[in-house]
Amino acid sequence: MHHFPRSGAITSHSLPASLRNPLAVGIALVFAGSLITAVPAIAQAETKTLPKVVVVGTEEGDAERQPGAVAIVTEEELQIRQPRSTEEALRAVPGVAIKPEEESAIVANIGIRGLSSADYKTLILEDGVPIAPGLFVGNGRYYNPRIQRMESIEVLKGAASLRYGPSTIGGVINYITKQPEDGVQVEARAGSFNSREATLEVGGSTPSQEAQFGAFITHASSDGFMDKGYDMTDVMIKTGLALGDNQWLSVKFSDYDSEANISYRGLFLQEFKDGADYNPAPDDYFISGRRALDINHEWDINATAKLSTLVFGSETYRDYWRYNTNNAASAAAGQWVYLDTLNGNNRSFDRFGVDSRLKLQHQLFGIANEAEIGVRVMSESMDDVTIAATRATPRTGTISKDAVESADSLALYLQNRFVVTDRLAVTAGLRTESYEQSSKNKRAATNNEADSSNTEVLPGIGATYQINTGLQAFASVYKAFSPALNGDALNGLQDQKLDAERSINIETGVRGAADKLSYELTFFRMDFDNQIIPANSNSQFQRTNGGETLHQGLEAALAWELGGGFTVKSSATYIPDAEFVGARRDANGNITTPDGNRVTYVPEWVTNLSLEYKTGKLRTALALHHTGEQYTDVLNTKPITESTSGFFTGQIDSYTLLDLNAIYELTKDLSFSASAKNLTDERYIASLRQGIYVGTERSLDVGVKFKF
Repeated sequence: MHHFPRSGAITSHSLPASLRNPLAVGIALVFAGSLITAVPAIAQAETKTLPKVVVVGTEEGDAERQPGAVAIVTEEELQIRQPRSTEEALRAVPGVAIKPEEESAIVANIGIRGLSSADYKTLILEDGVPIAPGLFVGNGRYYNPRIQRMESIEVLKGAASLRYGPSTIGGVINYITKQPEDGVQVEARAGSFNSREATLEVGGSTPSQEAQFGAFITHASSDGFMDKGYDMTDVMIKTGLALGDNQWLSVKFSDYDSEANISYRGLFLQEFKDGADYNPAPDDYFISGRRALDINHEWDINATAKLSTLVFGSETYRDYWRYNTNNAASAAAGQWVYLDTLNGNNRSFDRFGVDSRLKLQHQLFGIANEAEIGVRVMSESMDDVTIAATRATPRTGTISKDAVESADSLALYLQNRFVVTDRLAVTAGLRTESYEQSSKNKRAATNNEADSSNTEVLPGIGATYQINTGLQAFASVYKAFSPALNGDALNGLQDQKLDAERSINIETGVRGAADKLSYELTFFRMDFDNQIIPANSNSQFQRTNGGETLHQGLEAALAWELGGGFTVKSSATYIPDAEFVGARRDANGNITTPDGNRVTYVPEWVTNLSLEYKTGKLRTALALHHTGEQYTDVLNTKPITESTSGFFTGQIDSYTLLDLNAIYELTKDLSFSASAKNLTDERYIASLRQGIYVGTERSLDVGVKFKF
């Protein structure tokens, strides 16, 4: 395992003192927790959970207040699904498509509403804090939070997601971490691929619950499917207390690191057909980690005003050591032929931000109003280092690239919900996002810097209408954007004058509940006026604003309690249109993306169906997941083709997976679990890169949980 700081290697960063010593921070918080549990209460505040940012809400009716589609993955659902990752936990959410490259999901591959699951245009938060290493400087998928510390997951779409931008084109995913509970809980799981996982949860509080402390520690290791092993540790410490009778303060510290034997390289086509199950890149390693500190302050000013302030900072690193290949020899051999040289593509990220929100209830125009006024300032930086190494010394070598990317941003937003009648509410909002990006080549003596600045103005409006007690209609329209990242905007240390990726999003739908039935049906449409061509694509086309794309379709969710302990839950996403509008051309006028071609990694159909059964102390769930066929390149190539450059293209066939999960609660403090993923052992292609990524074969897990 590699922990902060790393030694014995030339790496991409040197950690600042603010979070350099996680042990010291952890000891300080543990000491604070021990004081919390030891001292008597000094205030008479009401008992409450520690302050944190939620995007939908925790009270009954909060989802119905949103003028857009909403999905909540509850704690109970997480328990019965027994997901290995946050990706798997999101799989049944309407509108979501995932690209499951490894069962551990160390790198996130999540698409929403026709946005490619290999892209990053959906904002992902943890307790309201961005988890992408850089929202403006790049590399949004390098960190994926561990599911073991999650209590629930919120997914918010529509105009209300403007409050949390940027990159809210697909909406907002917010992971909610666990609330400390008094006592000690131990959970262990083991299963296929020699997987082993243990989680320890420790909590304590004062008798009045006004001061609380909790520690959540997980260690997991596995030989991995296809010998893609990993070893990871995740620590989260939370503490907080009441300040008087109307203020609360909470602190969360997290430290995660992982070493995974994974790579961009997969199997060759014939190897896949022959059923090969070995690691095609046995010496490549993805080494990553993140340390973060979040401070939440909540102040109930009076009965109609509440101020919430979040201060957050994080450091993330990703060292990717990949061996070079002889592509001609590999093509001839039908498998990768490796050289004795490798590159360390090593990047580290720092972020600091403050997000403050004032919520007001007022009587403008003589009707009930709910306003939210907010400001967020944030600074990000990325150190990007490439190291040329050899097999004899695989973690040290000559630095061939040393660059710094940075961005400063300021966001202001205002939202007001007008309660027009007891049935109709209209929500209007406006967000402005100003950001400055800069790039510096530390190896160049002159002409080594470039910068760019942009401002986006993002309006939105939505409404909800309560048709009757069991049926509500909602609709919204808003403008969303995803910034051109530093590597594209300042490619070649020149301001490429790239516009942000912008989309006009429209959705309308109905939701409701009647007796034992609940449902939601939504039509959505996203019109992009611009998509950026990444800098690592065709070199003649990398300085160009892209063309238009159109994404539209339907998503639905249905839950029905059948009686006798049986419940059926289902979701479906149908996206007939996710296509390029107008042909794209390179500098020579050649068409690179034909008009009407489908966006990559966007299946037309994604469906989920589960049958749950509960009797006495036993709960079971049989779940079916279907993912339709997908294109992996913008030319929409159909047969899988092995390129001489090592990149594979072609259409991926559809696949259907069947999972079976069970939990038996022997007592209120002791339970046992079992899970079978891909029960039919279907062999399928998850994605294509430099080879074929094979979907995980059938796997079995058993677990035990004990609380005392």
